[in-house]
Amino acid sequence: MLKIVYPICCGIDVHKKFLVACIAFTNDKGVTTYKSSRFSTFTNDLRKLSGWLSSNSCTHVCMESTGKYWIPVYNILEATCEITLAHPKYVKAIRGKKTDKKDAKWIADLFKHDLVAGSFMPPLPIRQLRDLMRYRFKLINFKSSEKNRIQNCLTVSNIQLANVVSDTFGKSSMRIIDYLLENPDDKDFDFVPLLHPSMLDKVDKIRLALDGVITPEQQQKMNIILQHYDGLEKCKSNLESLILSLSEPYAKERALVSTVPGIKNPFSAIAIISEIGVDMSVFPTAKHLCSWAGVTPQNNESAGKKHSVRISRAGVYIKPLLVQCANAVVKSDKHPEIKSRYLSIKKRRGHKRAIIAIARMLLTAIYHILKKGEPYNAELYKKAEIMPQTRKITVEQAILIAQRHGYSVIKG
Repeated sequence: MLKIVYPICCGIDVHKKFLVACIAFTNDKGVTTYKSSRFSTFTNDLRKLSGWLSSNSCTHVCMESTGKYWIPVYNILEATCEITLAHPKYVKAIRGKKTDKKDAKWIADLFKHDLVAGSFMPPLPIRQLRDLMRYRFKLINFKSSEKNRIQNCLTVSNIQLANVVSDTFGKSSMRIIDYLLENPDDKDFDFVPLLHPSMLDKVDKIRLALDGVITPEQQQKMNIILQHYDGLEKCKSNLESLILSLSEPYAKERALVSTVPGIKNPFSAIAIISEIGVDMSVFPTAKHLCSWAGVTPQNNESAGKKHSVRISRAGVYIKPLLVQCANAVVKSDKHPEIKSRYLSIKKRRGHKRAIIAIARMLLTAIYHILKKGEPYNAELYKKAEIMPQTRKITVEQAILIAQRHGYSVIKG
């Protein structure tokens, strides 16, 4: 018989307009009785839910983390109850026996035996910082979309500026684009004074690239896009000021995370802190954190056969950031302990798996840095790669090791 961990607990099935709560009471003989009730998701009814739980001496609650619907419930019950948020796949009811009331009862039955894995929930200040950082990420995506639309307009107008300059949205290029939008009929204007001195050797190619016609419709469209882009840039600047002020209490942790290779931008460090928090005691080991972030291979074995072990979809926000940092650091020679590991894995498993391995390496380093309060120490990784001096290898094995680390061996 399964052990009863929570004699009095509540399972909540949350929807957009209402929720169904079911309290499970288990006596000393292991017999469970249930009490269900339905509440709307208006704040007044959620307060009634809190009072209903208190009147029944229930302080342990479990509910699905479905979309954003759980947040209002969590806000009201956070002060009086210990809440376990569960991924829907962990509390999915049996097909064919599924109603709102039965769902709540099923969640309560699972939870009373402590069979539900709770989702990581950082404290309120971290959650607020996370919300702002994710919005900043969305604004960056919006800006990229507008840049692509400007580029499409230029292509439609036969202006191939992107084929000549490295950055279409650099200062020189934007000066030329602004002049074209203000004077669309002036095809033979002198654009040389608008160029940066480093671009003077490309004058002939730029003249060929500007041989196009911007129609009035494209001109108006580009003006609207640029106005929207400027508005997004202003919103992003205001948001970043707010983020920096809210992250001041975590200045020490931000400085520690910034010592990790590839994390030079302060907003990258803030983004990592906003996702994983600063208290690493909630993760038993670094492997648990890496699994939560979705940079660890899955376990998928049956009948002695290993099936696909590709990484999970978890870490929608932190995983791309870690991959971006990993791609930056493996191109640099300043951190040979990371680059050599990347080259070693890349030769055997390919670029994508090697980058995920480096991302996992960076996240593991961040875990220990925040847990111990010490900056990144490259010597720890260099010592781990040093083989014991008592070990003997052949010349062929030494050549293979050197090649695996990216060296070209010249036989003399």
